[in-house]
Formats: sequence, structure tokens, C-alpha cells
Amino acid sequence: MISQNRFDRRRRRYDRVIQRFLGANATVAIVVLVLIALFLFKEGAGFFPQNLENLRTYRLAGLEYVDLMRGQVDRHTVLNRSLQAIRTDELTALLDKGVALADANAQLAEFDAFSTRFSRGIAPVRAISSDLTDLVSGVKEKVIQRENEIARERFLRAEGKNDEANAVVIPEIDFAAEVRPARETFPLYQQAAIVFRREMGQLLETVPPVPGEKGRHRLETFREGARAYLASFPEVEHRLETWDQFEPVPWYRSITSFLFGKAWITNSFWQDVYGVLPLVTGSLLIAVMALVIAVPLGIGAAIYISEIATLREQRLIKPLIEFISAIPSVVLGFFGIIVLGSALRAATHWPVFSWIDGFPISERLNAFTAAALLALMAVPTIFSLAEDALNSVPRHFKEASYALGANRLQTIVRVLLPTALSGIISAVLLGFGRVIGETMVVLLCAGNRIAIPDFTKGISTFFEPVHTMTGIVAQEMGEVVHGSIQYRALFMVGLLLFALALVINWLAQAAVRRFRDNIS
Repeated sequence: MISQNRFDRRRRRYDRVIQRFLGANATVAIVVLVLIALFLFKEGAGFFPQNLENLRTYRLAGLEYVDLMRGQVDRHTVLNRSLQAIRTDELTALLDKGVALADANAQLAEFDAFSTRFSRGIAPVRAISSDLTDLVSGVKEKVIQRENEIARERFLRAEGKNDEANAVVIPEIDFAAEVRPARETFPLYQQAAIVFRREMGQLLETVPPVPGEKGRHRLETFREGARAYLASFPEVEHRLETWDQFEPVPWYRSITSFLFGKAWITNSFWQDVYGVLPLVTGSLLIAVMALVIAVPLGIGAAIYISEIATLREQRLIKPLIEFISAIPSVVLGFFGIIVLGSALRAATHWPVFSWIDGFPISERLNAFTAAALLALMAVPTIFSLAEDALNSVPRHFKEASYALGANRLQTIVRVLLPTALSGIISAVLLGFGRVIGETMVVLLCAGNRIAIPDFTKGISTFFEPVHTMTGIVAQEMGEVVHGSIQYRALFMVGLLLFALALVINWLAQAAVRRFRDNIS
């Protein structure tokens, strides 16, 4: 009896130790998550006040005014590049048909003359924009010098050295006087724009034909884009005429410009811009494409191993799939650069893909290359969790299905998959979390072009270079100045990623709970 009581006390003591150990692990996990969130918020919270001041300077110094003109010049450059791309594709098609280079150039001579006239037509507008760029860049330099002097004064005050010998003179800037010469050039810009629109309108009526059917279609698309571009000039002129240098910048612009901005530009002589939308778009595009590839492979393999494969096949296939997760991501990145990217680019030259607009592609590092490798990395996660979900389905469910006369395929589709659906959804969500947080593969293989893909291009959109949230943090964090606006912007990107990961994991846990409820 005494021995039994002693045994019971010892067992309860061991139970309390185990309970406290496991409880401490859970507490540590919660504390770590809270500390990470607080750290990211602490380092990134100062971004929005700094970004608001950045936007106010952008307006006061006249950069916003000049950017209206620069935007029209940039749009012309994009159209001109599309003409050059058409010319390159047409020349390649003629050479592939066996036409001599001199004869091919002769066939495209009329197109070259048209392209040259279109390229040179913007010269007067570009000259005015370039002069104003130099003018307001000088104003921006004065603002930077003033901010440096303010920072120096604060440093001396903090060090107790703000005496007369170390007096700092903070220059005042008359923004109205500084920007007035830029505003006085508006009549010159307006006259140059009128002449440009008239000449380009006449030029678009004489667009020469090209030999290829595909080129003719792209040329018609160019003509429509050029006409829309010319039609935008009156709106730009109205905005220039009514632009108010001293219009207050609302506080929420700092937030909206970050969340919905379409450009991420750092270390620029002109203006740094922190818009996360291209990075979010690139991350989601790659992640979705990776899941489109990985989900059928992972779930298909799980179904095969769970319901169809023999014991020998299970022992062979399952370890091989799980071994994929042991391959370092940098090795996969090298494979993507050297092998997969080049192979995909070569495959787009096959005649069977000639009907796809945008093929053949010129970039071997693009969203699809990165997505294919991330799919390979996600397959083990999806496979393992999906297999566990299928194996957790009660055996009598299958036996009842077979007893009713269902075959194996019907049992899998109508019984096993619906019953294990919550577990499979959890596997997919965790696979999504795996690919959205990957850094090395996307940094090496996605192309790192910060731009929102043109989804009007159809299938070729998926073969455009993109940048991602994880990639931009890894690329820029090692070079930023501590406490700068770029430094804090990167932490805001990290906080956004952290929040996205929490949401994905919460959804996965909710799916697991629902799966367990269904099983019970």
C-alpha cells in the first residue's frame, strides 16, 4: 500500500514536470511571436511619418509638377520600345524563313522610317522636361542640405556641444520662388505638346504594314495605345495648369501610397518611392503559380501512396518525395539559373508555341521559373499533410463504400477526398505559406524587376520578371542606413509578410480543427 502511494506521488510529480515543460514551450512560442511583432512594429512604425514628410517635400520642391511632364515622356518611351520589339520579332521571323539579312532590312525599311519619326517626335517635350528636371533637382538638393544641417544640430545638442563655436546655420528655402521658373515654362510645354500631338496624329495615319500576321496584330495594338496616349495630353495640361504647390498632403497618403503604390524606387537622384503593390503582386503571382503546379502533384502522390501503391512502392516513393525538402534552396536557385530558365526560354522558340503573344520570351529568369522551383519545394509539405489526412479517414468509411458497390476511383473521389477535405485544405495553405516566405529561389530566379505584370498579355504574363517581398528585403537590407526611410520601409514589408504568414497559419489551423470535427 505504501509502495503504491509512493508510486502515485512520483507519477503525479512526473506529470506536473511534463505539464510545466510543455506549457513553458507554448509560452516561449507565444513570447517569441509577440517579440517579433513588437520588433518589426518598433523598427517600421517610423516609416509613415518619414514617408509623409517625403511626399510633402516632393510637392513643395516641384518634383510632382515636373513628374507630370516626365510621365508623358516615359509613356512615349514605352510605346517606342514596343515598336522596337515588333521590329526585332519581324526581323527574326524573316531570317527564320531563309531571307537574307540585307533583304529583310529592305523589307522593313518603311517601318524603320516610321519608327524613327515616332521616336524623334517627342524631342521638344523631352528637352523641356529635362531642363525642369535639372531645375527642381537643385531645389531637392537644398532640401537635403537643410535636413542634414537640422540632423547635425540635433546631434550637437544631444552631445552638449551646441555652443557658439559649433553654431549651425539652418538655411531657409523659399519654395515658391524656387519653383516659379518651372511653372513659367508651362506655355512652352503646352505649345510643344500641341505640335507633338498634331505631328504624331498625322504619323499614325501612315503606319506601314509588316510582313507577319502576328506583327500586324501587335502594330494595331500599338496604334490604339498611341492614340490613347495622345488623347491624355489635355488632361495632363489641365493638371499642370491647376497644380497647387502648397496644397496640404493628407496624412493617409503616407499609408495608401505604401499599400497601393505601383513603384518601389530607392537611392534615386530624383525621388524615392515606396509602393509595395508590385512586390505583393509578384509574391502572389509566383505563389499561386507554384500551387497550381504543386497541389495536383502533392495530392495526387498522396492519394497514390495512401490508396493505390504497394508496400514496396510506398517504401521507395515516399522517402524520395520527402527528400526534396532536404535540398538547399540556393542549390535549387542555381539549377533554375543554369538549367531550368534556359530550357524554358528555348522551349518558347518551338513552333508549337508561336501562336502565343509574347513568345518566344527573352528573359530566362522570370515568374514561371521561380514558381516551378517553389512548386518542387512545396510538394513534400502538401504530400505529407495530405497523406496524413487521407490515412486518418476511418476505415469503415471505405468499407461501407465498397460494400455499396463503389469502385476504387468512386470511393476516392466521393468518400475519401470529401471526408479529408479540411486536412487537404490545411496542407494547401501550409504549402502556400511555404512558398510565399521563400527568399533565395525568388531572389535568384524571379528576374527582380519591380513592376506589376501586364495581365493583358495573356499567357506570356507568367513569363515576365517580377520581384517579391522576401526578395526586396534580402536584397536591400544589407545596404541601408539604420533609421533611414528605406530601412523602415523594409521593416514594414517584413511586418506585412509576418501578418500574411499568421493569417495563412490561422486558416490552416481552422481547417485542421474542422477536419478533426468531421472525423469525430
